[in-house]
Amino acid sequence: MIESCGVPHPEVDLILVNGMPVDFDYGVMSDAEIELYPPGIGHPHFKEKRLQIATIGRFVADGHLGRLTRNLRLLGFDVAYDSQAQDRQLLAVMKHENRALLTRDRRLLMYAIVKTGYYPRSQNADEQTIEVIRRFDLLGSIAPFTRCLRCNAPLQKVAKADIIEKLEPLTKIYYEQFRRCTGCRQIYWAGSHFTKLQKRLGQIRINFGS
Repeated sequence: MIESCGVPHPEVDLILVNGMPVDFDYGVMSDAEIELYPPGIGHPHFKEKRLQIATIGRFVADGHLGRLTRNLRLLGFDVAYDSQAQDRQLLAVMKHENRALLTRDRRLLMYAIVKTGYYPRSQNADEQTIEVIRRFDLLGSIAPFTRCLRCNAPLQKVAKADIIEKLEPLTKIYYEQFRRCTGCRQIYWAGSHFTKLQKRLGQIRINFGS
């Protein structure tokens, strides 16, 4: 009944029927007063009767959310992403790897297999990032520059001597600290792009007043 009105079930955190909390299996048999509350909107009398997971740090994003994926990886979050993935592939990754689904397709969120997910309202990647952090209470879990932006694997510190043959001449001269992706072996250092990434991170923190 709820989804027939266009509201995906992962967007519903509390259902009250005639003032009493129920879950998604409840069958409405007659006229009733139904109240719906999304995640993050509390109710003073039913704080424990929630239907959604409040916090999760692992995601799978659909092909339209490439920039959001990059932002979340920049902040240290584990986001599976394939720009060419079909719906069935997204749902399989979500289920088998216990990830929350991020998608701009409301229909996709309505699949019964989806336990946790979110539909970003904004079409702006930075605003979407704020939405996801707020929805899943992730502000305290931000760990910038710890995950590969390209393949999503964790980064680890690496000695300059171990990678010096892979560095460009000027990079060898001006930089001393490096990290290497444990997956694709991409090498990272605080180059000119680093300042831009720091500014983006700072802007996100400003939105949360921290």
